[in-house]
Amino acid sequence: MAVLRSRSQRPTSDEALIRVLYAEHGKALLAYATRLTGDRLAAEDVVQETLIRAWRHPEVVANPQGSLRGWLLTVTRNIVTDRFRARAARPTEVAESESTVAVQQDHSQAVVESVVLLDALDQLKPEHRDVLVELYYRGRTASEAAGLLGIPEGTVKSRAHHALKALRKAYAGSSRSGVSLKEVAA
Repeated sequence: MAVLRSRSQRPTSDEALIRVLYAEHGKALLAYATRLTGDRLAAEDVVQETLIRAWRHPEVVANPQGSLRGWLLTVTRNIVTDRFRARAARPTEVAESESTVAVQQDHSQAVVESVVLLDALDQLKPEHRDVLVELYYRGRTASEAAGLLGIPEGTVKSRAHHALKALRKAYAGSSRSGVSLKEVAA
């Protein structure tokens, strides 16, 4: 990318150094980074970062202990490795699709309502509570509950009616959720 500058500006020694490095080693660095990343745009970013690191360490560029190109290629490889590790450390983002299940609503309100209902059940007489447990929680018919409890079927129906009435009253006094007892008992 061409940089526009006025005729009066002269390139600094740092800028000249980077230009010389890119002219001498740019193609090799870009080819190496492209081979490592498999992506031309990512490779260009890696080469740019390599040249920035060379600019930050002029002592290495001025007096390399070994090959300057070897140092630049090592820096390039390290940058690619760092990017790979950073990508691997983050979980991959998954786009939402029609096949993904939507998040369910918070169930805390249902838990609170069940605790309130259990408290209301505890306030009932034992014979009323037993009838409701058999009919609504265990799903028995009135005749099955009557046989199990050892009382006539009409008594089961009567106790269920009175128990629901008392439960509705106890539940309404301790609940502010707005859920009717018909919804709970149904």
